[in-house]
Amino acid sequence: MTANITANSPGAADLAAADLAMPDSRRNLIGLTRPELADSVAVLGVPERQRKMRVSQLWRWMYNRGVDSFDAMSDLGKDLRQGLHDNHSVARPGIATTLQSTDGTIKWLLRLADGNEIEMVYIPELDHGALCVSSQVGCTLNCRFCHTGTMPLVRNLTAGEILGQFMLARDCLDDWPDADGLRKISTIVMMGMGEPLLNYDNVAKALTIIMDMEGIALSRRSITLSTAGLVPAMERCGRELRVNLAVSLHAVTDKVRDKLVPLNRRYPIAELIQACRDYPSANNARRITFEYVMLQEVNDSLEDAHELVRLLRGIPAKINLIPFNPWPGAPYECSSNNRIHRFAAVLNDAGYAAPVRTPRGRDIMAACGQLKSASEKQPAARRQTG
Repeated sequence: MTANITANSPGAADLAAADLAMPDSRRNLIGLTRPELADSVAVLGVPERQRKMRVSQLWRWMYNRGVDSFDAMSDLGKDLRQGLHDNHSVARPGIATTLQSTDGTIKWLLRLADGNEIEMVYIPELDHGALCVSSQVGCTLNCRFCHTGTMPLVRNLTAGEILGQFMLARDCLDDWPDADGLRKISTIVMMGMGEPLLNYDNVAKALTIIMDMEGIALSRRSITLSTAGLVPAMERCGRELRVNLAVSLHAVTDKVRDKLVPLNRRYPIAELIQACRDYPSANNARRITFEYVMLQEVNDSLEDAHELVRLLRGIPAKINLIPFNPWPGAPYECSSNNRIHRFAAVLNDAGYAAPVRTPRGRDIMAACGQLKSASEKQPAARRQTG
């Protein structure tokens, strides 16, 4: 297959690949809470009695309509619009590269205002789609099968940078509300670069804004947060955010998981599974998803499958079996189709839903971190043009 490498993804003719985030001394309003927005308009001279109304107006323009220019906010006074323009922005990350797969998957390499790069992926289905969002620049967990794990952690993303990814994707896909009410992005998965629970405060702030019913209004049932097993933060996530939980398990013994997911040395499988049993919002209607990457002769035996059934007994669970997506220099190979389906049959016979994930976007380096790594290997002048 040949990827369609383009800066002109559907609905985004004005978002050229070279249209990168530029340094801007103005404060970005994306990602601010209502009290923080109230402080911003107060500095611009808005009387106290008007601040709640002005904040509500700004909130609807930014998060319900997706407007990225204060000039278009027609119910704000001219002087206030000018003050906002002079001191603030509603900027999204910049697009460095856009790749579109033959299967419809779109992957963006995004450049932040400080020059750091992250990835975002849109995976379309027949009548909806999922957006995979990053939470950190790089990662500190060093999971051996994950390409992002080969990159050092640079920093956490701000709430505005996390939220800005979703807003940019809506821009690119022409997915802001319209008369028919249909949405191309129906779900968000926090499964991009980084460990979301190591950046909990900013992730929580961004997701709370996304779930706000007066703005983007995405249901918490449409949001999944994936963790490699940061046990202390899992209970807080379930109690405060109540979003769906996905756990990157990938092994059934500590000996194997210590190698695949080094975080396991701090929070071994027994502790992780207990945290899953205790997860506040898990029930039969909202099962915990266990992600299990299939690695040839590493974690894919029938004995592993039976032990997985034993480990998860009593937990409302779904197991996503993920054929390994190789990347240059990867230390593993993908399990054979026969081994994957024999593994799945054991789980199915035990009563668990165990779908085998269909590989998507392999022709556009869709494995997490691949596009950023490729960008870093290019000469700087070439990267500037996408």
